[in-house]
Amino acid sequence: MPRNRRRSRRLAADLALLVVAAAFVLPLAWVLLSAVDPHADLRVRIPDGVTFANFDAILTPDITYTPLLNSLILCGGATVLTVVCAALAAYPLSRYRSRFNRPFLLSILFATSLPITAIMVPVYALFVRVDLIDTMQGTILFFAASQLPFAIWLMKNFMDGVPKELEEAAWTDGAGPAQSLVRIVLPLMGPGLAVVTVFAFVMMWGNFFVPFMLLLSPDQMPASVSINDFFGNRGMVAYGQLAAFSVIYSTPVILLYVLVARRLGGGFALGGAVKG
Repeated sequence: MPRNRRRSRRLAADLALLVVAAAFVLPLAWVLLSAVDPHADLRVRIPDGVTFANFDAILTPDITYTPLLNSLILCGGATVLTVVCAALAAYPLSRYRSRFNRPFLLSILFATSLPITAIMVPVYALFVRVDLIDTMQGTILFFAASQLPFAIWLMKNFMDGVPKELEEAAWTDGAGPAQSLVRIVLPLMGPGLAVVTVFAFVMMWGNFFVPFMLLLSPDQMPASVSINDFFGNRGMVAYGQLAAFSVIYSTPVILLYVLVARRLGGGFALGGAVKG
C-alpha cells in the first residue's frame, strides 16, 4: 500500500476518533463551565465571570441533601444486597457441575435482556398488594432483583478464575464451603467484586423510572428523580443550577470509582496463597 494512502487512512481514523471524543467531552465541558457561569445557557462557552451562586442556590435540604441521602440509602443498600446474593448464587454455579447449570445460566442471560419498563405494571400491582409501594425497602428489593441476573453472570465468570485447588486445601483443614467462599474465593477475586459493585451501583444511581414509579412521597425521592424538577416545573430552566446539581450528583459515583480503582487494575492475588 502506498505511503500516502496509509497516511490518509490514518488521518481519517484520527479525525473520526476526535469527533467521537468531542461528542463525549462537550457535554462534560458544558456541565463544568455552566456550573460556575452566572449567565449559563445551552452553549458551551468560557464564562465571563466565575460564581458559586449556582451551588449556593441548590445546596438546600429539599433540593440536594435529602434526595442525595435517599439515593445513597437506595443504591447503597441495593448494591450490598446484589453483591451478597450474586456471590452466593455464583459459587455453586462455578464450583459444582450439574446438568441444570447451563439452562440456569441461559435463563439468567435472558433475564438481563428484559426491559424494566415491560414489567413495571405487574410489579406495581404486586407491590400494591403486598404493601411495599412507597417504601424504601421495597424499592431496594426491586433494584437488587433487577441487577441480580447480570451480577450473577459477572460474578460466576470471575469466580471461575480462582483455582479450585486452593479451596480443596482448605477443605482438608476442615473448612466448609461457606468458609472457603468468604476466606479464600472472595478475597482472591477482588477485581471481580469491584466490577460487580461499580456496575450495580452506577446502574441504580442513574435509574429514574423505577423510583419514580414505586415511590410516591416527595421526601423519599432520590436525586435521579428530583433532578426532573429543574425542567419546566419552575418556569424557565435554570441551566446554571442544573449543571451545579449535576456536578454534585455525579460526585458519589466518581468517589466510588476512585475507591475501587486499585482493585479494578489488579489481578488475582494468588502468589501468597500458593506459597502458603
